[in-house]
Amino acid sequence: MEENKKPDSPIIPVDFHCPISLELMRNPVIVATGQTYERSYIQRWIDCGNTTCPKTQQKLQNLTLTPNYVLRSLISQWCAKHNIEQPMALTTGRIKKSDGLFRDVSGDIAAIEALVRKLSSQSIEERRAAVSEIRSLSKRSTDNRILIAEAGAIPLLVSLLISDDCLTQENSVTSILNLSIYENNKGLIMLANAIPSIVQVLKAGSMEARENSAATLFSLSLADENKIIIGASGAIHALVELLESGSARGKKDAATALFNLCIYQGNKGRAVRAGIITALLKMLTDSSDCMVDEALTILSVLASHPEAKIAIAKASTIQVLIDLLRTGLPRNKENAAAILLSLCKRVTQNLACVSRLGAVIPLTELSKSGTERAKRKATSLLEHLQKLQQL
Repeated sequence: MEENKKPDSPIIPVDFHCPISLELMRNPVIVATGQTYERSYIQRWIDCGNTTCPKTQQKLQNLTLTPNYVLRSLISQWCAKHNIEQPMALTTGRIKKSDGLFRDVSGDIAAIEALVRKLSSQSIEERRAAVSEIRSLSKRSTDNRILIAEAGAIPLLVSLLISDDCLTQENSVTSILNLSIYENNKGLIMLANAIPSIVQVLKAGSMEARENSAATLFSLSLADENKIIIGASGAIHALVELLESGSARGKKDAATALFNLCIYQGNKGRAVRAGIITALLKMLTDSSDCMVDEALTILSVLASHPEAKIAIAKASTIQVLIDLLRTGLPRNKENAAAILLSLCKRVTQNLACVSRLGAVIPLTELSKSGTERAKRKATSLLEHLQKLQQL
């Protein structure tokens, strides 16, 4: 028997599929051999150093990508006929607004496509001016983020991350950050293999470029599957370095990215081995840092991890956490109690240390007057301490 097919799921014509992705093309372009591909996929193929046509294996006489307006129009007509919503504006020159009405963006498309072409210019000045304008446009609106991505800018921006020109590099990483705000662009950025170059900028770029690299990694890590890829890229070590020695904004961006990455269990050990506990302890004890909240939030994610428990105890962090129970703000007391509880679960040595350092009195006070969560954590930890005394 044939598989049951939904009557409202029409078969997509073969010529409408990209030969690389096998998906319905959104922005078809023609290569030198006459074959048509989805722009983002063929651009990535070329960016990886390939100089042949993927379908015919013929050598490409040039790397020019020419918009296939005829096919784009046919795909648009087919989608309209079968009531299939098109996720992009380039096929129709219109973008659907939140109120359901359409806005004509054909003029914007022409201007953006011209800018994107300049990203490949041989002139440093022309590239610098183009990427500066794209940074500005990508900051302004969601529509611009959609149009810039669909014009094929992302792989070109990624290639400019390794530019020797400091300003071009800064504007490129900031443009990628702005584009990543639009959810659909996150996948295109990952597809363009942007992470290694972003990490390189994070390590060696200007402070502004490093700040925006950290912010970009945070934005991309909001997708769970990207947490794994980013964690394995060497980004965590570079983020810890920024956390230790960055500007005030850089430290904030690094802390936010590290918190999000460490939600994934496999990244917790990496963070500990990168020296994050020492950096967090400094944040807890440096009154000029104003980052106690961030440090406690990250520690609360790490505290249940075996490697982190050992590192936190070795760094004499327990005493600092007990001091926060006495003098911290209500939310800091709450987080400190939660971290101490995690550290002490199934680790008698840490529990004994908490008892020895005089945590009982502030915990007792917290169990009566803290936030609801703080009361629960403090009460639970006091019960563990009582059991220890009974041994």
